Amino acid sequence: MRKQERLRPKGVKFMMNPAVLFASGATDLLAARCQMALTLGFHIVLACFGVGMPVLMLLAEWRWLRTADEGWRTLAQRWSKVFAVLFAVGAVSGTVLSFELGLLWPAFMAKFGSVFGLSFTLEGVAFFLEGIFVGIYLYGWDRLSPKAHWLAGLPIAVSGVASAWFVVTVNSWMNAPQGFRLEEGAVVDVYPLQAMLNPATGAQTTHMIVAAYMVTGFMVATVHAVALLRGGPRRHHGRAMALGLALAAPLAPLQLVVGDWAARVVAATQPVKLAAMEGQFRTQRRAPLRIGGLPDAERHVTQYAIEVPGALSWLAYGDVNAEVRGLDAFPSGDQPPTAIVHVAFQVMVLAGTLLLTAAALLGWMRWRRGQWPSGRAALLGISFCGPLAVIALESGWVVTEVGRQPWIVHGLLRTADAVTAAPGVRSVLAVTLTIYAMLLIGTVVALRLLARVPLPEVAHGD
Repeated sequence: MRKQERLRPKGVKFMMNPAVLFASGATDLLAARCQMALTLGFHIVLACFGVGMPVLMLLAEWRWLRTADEGWRTLAQRWSKVFAVLFAVGAVSGTVLSFELGLLWPAFMAKFGSVFGLSFTLEGVAFFLEGIFVGIYLYGWDRLSPKAHWLAGLPIAVSGVASAWFVVTVNSWMNAPQGFRLEEGAVVDVYPLQAMLNPATGAQTTHMIVAAYMVTGFMVATVHAVALLRGGPRRHHGRAMALGLALAAPLAPLQLVVGDWAARVVAATQPVKLAAMEGQFRTQRRAPLRIGGLPDAERHVTQYAIEVPGALSWLAYGDVNAEVRGLDAFPSGDQPPTAIVHVAFQVMVLAGTLLLTAAALLGWMRWRRGQWPSGRAALLGISFCGPLAVIALESGWVVTEVGRQPWIVHGLLRTADAVTAAPGVRSVLAVTLTIYAMLLIGTVVALRLLARVPLPEVAHGD
């Protein structure tokens, strides 16, 4: 057994054992994984705004074109400045991620780059197209006709979705690899389109894009709900909050359906990940769905969980008597850290359930009263929706990435075998932490400065 495999992370105990943590091979692997987690976790939120903010900008500007109300134009312009900041920071963090793939995981890129390279190429084309029209849109407010300016924003919205779709196809391929053959360990007969359209692509890309719109809509609603609680102009912030809710709230029940689809795909393509998600230690028929609970890897049991008999079998395979493979069906070295995956999955489900409940209540009040609620209690509730959406997003990615471990390409290439052997990985992580902390602070400061710019009088009216 190779040294790297002996030092491979084993879950929570690996994270808590200083002797293992500071062993050279394990520490470099852990540092590389932590750096990817940090940069991906940072970038994924910005990527959501890159998908969702253009839609909100276009909606606000469309209302201005329809009503000639300058308040809508003011809102669209202010959002376009926010988008410019987030787009610029997202471009930086996304570029860092692309370099990290080659620097931290050279074996992965060298072996499989030709398989998924088309996805990254098309993502680059979409990004450059988006960048071009972002420039036209930002600098064309007083230089283009109103209709031409609105039309210039459409490619931004389309390119944002396309860019996200192409990137997520790479991750879905890592979960369900196809589109090539291995001949004596070498990749041959590459079919990039087949790789791109792998069994996990449909569910995973849809799940991510819906999440992007929900994160954007709920976060925008949260920001303006907090502004209303602080006594900001009701007309301006009320409109902005309403548009954010109109984007996000209707998607909450859709995300429930898409999430169920994604879970069924996981059951078909990565049954070991499903077992970890559900804390399912033993193979059984009429497997229960667990709500909450803490997996105990030593005793092979998930404690403190509420179990619904047969529900997991039905959700995963459409048959309450179907057999669900537990962790006991897989070698211990091929199992992900169950506690992390299960808890992250439960957090995602809880956050999604709370958002679904909030969306249902808000939607019911909107239907009964003809407008979104604006009372203090409702605004307090809305102020929690944005953070909940981000928590659901981040915990979902923990499930996706940690649940695939110990593989970087499921069943084909181990993460420990793909990590770079170059020295200095821990030093790079320390530098990255410092730079990203500065980047985060700079982004917050820039957005706060934009928020403090006084609104024109037309936006203050009730």
